[in-house]
Amino acid sequence: MRVGVYLAHPRPGSFNHAVFEAVVDELRGRGCRVAAHDLYAEGFAPQLSAAETGTVESASEIPDPQVALHQEEAATLDAMVFVHPNWWGMPPAVLVGWVQRVLAPGVAYKLGTAEGEPVGLLKAGRALVLNTSDTPAEREESEFGDPLRSIWSACVLPYVGMADVRRVVFRTIGDADDATRRGWLEEARRQAGALVEGDVVPAHGG
Repeated sequence: MRVGVYLAHPRPGSFNHAVFEAVVDELRGRGCRVAAHDLYAEGFAPQLSAAETGTVESASEIPDPQVALHQEEAATLDAMVFVHPNWWGMPPAVLVGWVQRVLAPGVAYKLGTAEGEPVGLLKAGRALVLNTSDTPAEREESEFGDPLRSIWSACVLPYVGMADVRRVVFRTIGDADDATRRGWLEEARRQAGALVEGDVVPAHGG
C-alpha cells in the first residue's frame, strides 16, 4: 500500500513533527510504501502562479517541477495522512498552497456538470487528518463550528474522491504533559494502522 504523509509545521522539534515521525514509522513497520513530506523543510512554494488558475484544459501544463512531481506521486497513492496545527481555523499556508497547487483540476478532480459537481480523479480512497489545537473542543464547536472539519471532510478530500476521511484532534496542546503527549503519539500510530487496514478506531485525542 502506498501512503503519502504530509507535515505542515515550521518548527523542528514540534509535537507535530513527533506525530509525523510516529505515523511514518508505524506505516513503514506495516510494510507500506510511504512518501513522507515535510513541506516546510522541502521548501514547497505555496503561491499559485497565474498559469495555475486557468481552465481544466490548461491545468496540466505546470511549469514548477516540484508541483509536477507531487501531482504524479499523489496519483499513485492509496491513502493520505495530513499532520498540522490549527492556526486561525486553517491549515498553515504551505499546506493550503499544496492543496491548491497539487490537488488541481484535471489532476485530482474534474467538474462533471455546469453546476460544478466534481468527479474525483485520485486513486486514494482514504485519508487521515491529525491536528493539534489550543482550543477546547466545546468552544471550537460552539463558537467557531470547527472549520478544519469542514475544510477537510467537506470541501477538500471528498472533492477529489476520498469517501473515507478520518480526523483526530490532540488538544489542548499548550498545557499537555509528557505522559499525555506520549498517549497522543500512540493514538496517532493506532489511527495510522487502522487507516491502512480499513478499520475504524474511535478517537481518544479530543
